[in-house]
Amino acid sequence: MTTPAELYRNAIDLNRFSNSVAKRIARTYNDLILDAVDQLRGIDELAAPVKAARLRAILAQLKGSLDNWAETSTLFAVEELQGLAVLQGEFVTSELAKALPVELANQIRSVQISPQFAQAVATVDPTALNVVTLSDDLQAAVTGAPQAFRLTAAQGSVITLPNGKVLEKSFRGLAESQADLFSMTVRNGLLTGESTDKLARRLKGRLRFGQPAMSLRQMAQAGGEVTAVANHQVMALVRTSINQVANASSQQVYEANQDVTKKYRYVATLDSRTSPICRSLDGKEFVYGKGPVPPQHFNCRSTTVPIVDYKGLGFDPPPSSQLRRPNTAFGPSRSTRGGTVPDSQTYGQWLELQPKAVKDDVLGASKVPYFESLVKKVGPTKAIRKFVSQDGSELTLAQLRRRYPDVKAAQ
Repeated sequence: MTTPAELYRNAIDLNRFSNSVAKRIARTYNDLILDAVDQLRGIDELAAPVKAARLRAILAQLKGSLDNWAETSTLFAVEELQGLAVLQGEFVTSELAKALPVELANQIRSVQISPQFAQAVATVDPTALNVVTLSDDLQAAVTGAPQAFRLTAAQGSVITLPNGKVLEKSFRGLAESQADLFSMTVRNGLLTGESTDKLARRLKGRLRFGQPAMSLRQMAQAGGEVTAVANHQVMALVRTSINQVANASSQQVYEANQDVTKKYRYVATLDSRTSPICRSLDGKEFVYGKGPVPPQHFNCRSTTVPIVDYKGLGFDPPPSSQLRRPNTAFGPSRSTRGGTVPDSQTYGQWLELQPKAVKDDVLGASKVPYFESLVKKVGPTKAIRKFVSQDGSELTLAQLRRRYPDVKAAQ
């Protein structure tokens, strides 16, 4: 492992870890593009036959380099994910014990998560894992859920799901598409008489060799036509895989301790970038193996927390002061960009308290009146869930108008 264990400690650290892994992969990709761009300089001054041969050689070399990049990136990512799976399992076991009264903590079972588990989880298209309906009736929500989608049976095995895209295929597909884009951009530019200097600027943007201080976001913003989008795609792929493995490992621990915790709560990030599906799932409780688990989409930042069954164990729920470690991910509060809020606060409740600018950013100015009207009727938690259809897609303004014709929308 190349990343310190403490980077796995919470959602913020997981995001930091994602950036670290993705940045290394993206920087290697950028350097290959920069090298190919440098080789183009002066090619427009060569005689036609020499120029054509030289261009073919540059493009062939880049294609081979990107193919190798896809392979090594996959190996590196899987190695990091394997380490993450083990450490995440250990971390969640420890945190679950800390969230219990002292007399219950020794009942927590540890789970040995094999490195192969991470590799198995990472071979699945994360967007195909969790088909969920949003019925208030839990049984209706899980009826007919394909058992093949359960990651809990995957330890030490290889999962194959319908339409699943393995990590390797994702990197390989990105390498192939970017090699084709580079080739097409160069050929079209040279055919139209574009100078190689101008072409180079268009291809690589403001990127330069040896810029380790730049963040991944900065690299994407500084990139050109064959680097900017690729950097964003690397980030999405890595972040989603890490979320997927971390949550799958956590679920393994929770399911092994169902005498202590029988349900889990879906927890979304409380900010304006959270997706409609995760906004609607935030705060919902599910039985293990019978509900949605993050990631629900690429770049998903959601997680899950266990709900301790104190009644079933014969204990009264203790006040936070009696927990071994208050204010943990399993404790009485959760963090937002604006500070700490009560653990019980859902996305809808958080959004209700935000200024108009934030509501406009989240829902769109024309949809905010529908949210405010629904809050008065059903409360903020249920109100935000009514913006998502049964298949998880966000309702359009036209659909909201048909459903709630009495609401006067903003013009």
